[in-house]
Amino acid sequence: MFGQNLDVQLKSARTEDTTVVWKSFHDSVTLIALSSEAGTSELRLERMLHMVFGAMVLVVGLEELTNIRNVERLKKELRATYGLIDSFLGNSELIGDLTQCVDCVIPPEGSLLQDTLSGFAEATGTAFVSLLVSGRVVAATDGWWRLGMPEAVLLPWLVGSLPPQAARDYPVYLPHGSPTVPHRLLTLTLLPRLELCLLCGPRPPLSQLEPQLLERWWQPLLDPLRTCLALGARALPDGFPLHGDILGLLLLHLELKRCVFTVEPLRDKEPSPEQRRRLLRNFYTLVTTTHFPPEPGPAEKEDAAHPAQVPRACYLVLGPGMGWQLVALQLGLRLLLLLLSPQSPTHGLRSLATHTLQALTPLL
Repeated sequence: MFGQNLDVQLKSARTEDTTVVWKSFHDSVTLIALSSEAGTSELRLERMLHMVFGAMVLVVGLEELTNIRNVERLKKELRATYGLIDSFLGNSELIGDLTQCVDCVIPPEGSLLQDTLSGFAEATGTAFVSLLVSGRVVAATDGWWRLGMPEAVLLPWLVGSLPPQAARDYPVYLPHGSPTVPHRLLTLTLLPRLELCLLCGPRPPLSQLEPQLLERWWQPLLDPLRTCLALGARALPDGFPLHGDILGLLLLHLELKRCVFTVEPLRDKEPSPEQRRRLLRNFYTLVTTTHFPPEPGPAEKEDAAHPAQVPRACYLVLGPGMGWQLVALQLGLRLLLLLLSPQSPTHGLRSLATHTLQALTPLL
């Protein structure tokens, strides 16, 4: 605040064991994040603050946050965001908060589910429909995929953070698309942890989505829907050929803003799933800030005749005593990060990553 009065913008600070990042939104709300976790990056905390503010807009609307008439009432309204914000602070199985890409799973019968979803959307007169398992998108209509950031990430995350219910009619604001006029988020549970989501206006009423309509479209797909339940954490269908040394992977489509994230392969080996997620998150932060910048810097734009060399691959070997290896490979619009066991030979990392990316490319 002292710097702000002198027209100095200070974004972050570090103490011996703590990283502090803060950001003001619309000259109205200031959010501050502190982390004493080893290796915490400013990028991660900054993106988390954007997600937290997006969650606040999602639930109470931008008008309430930029034109605060009653602070105590706003505090009460913001309690509805606590569960969602807590999920950003915990050890979530999702990674969209950091990558700003939608967490997805790859169902074995994706085209069948997609066709049914499109038919169901047409029958209900709603363009924005998705099928979610544990906060990840299984299939979605074109309208749903056209949602902007951050709502494209926040809506599935919100549904995954809510207590289980057979059906919901939940008012939401879209931080990018409609921050001041609420929409209705309808959810319908098909199976435990597997939910249909519809984003709509005043119509259709929830009562119109009667059991007969659900049975007509989804009862014939009961077996394919059941196979989706196992995809929550694994993300990839059973039997997908992954190399035996792969302990976890993160695949991002940088243009479509979608990602697949799993630490399920070889679950019985060290490190634990929580450690694997942390290692991949930290590695993503490292390669994003150091090796694979999201967009060209000012120097590159000015010197177009001699663009800076951007690497295609990098790797990291953790030690001492661990030996786990991390490799990142970017080809075109796709970025793949792999966590590999110690026995994987270092000289073969790039070849393994290339073959894995080629196998995954048709899926995302």
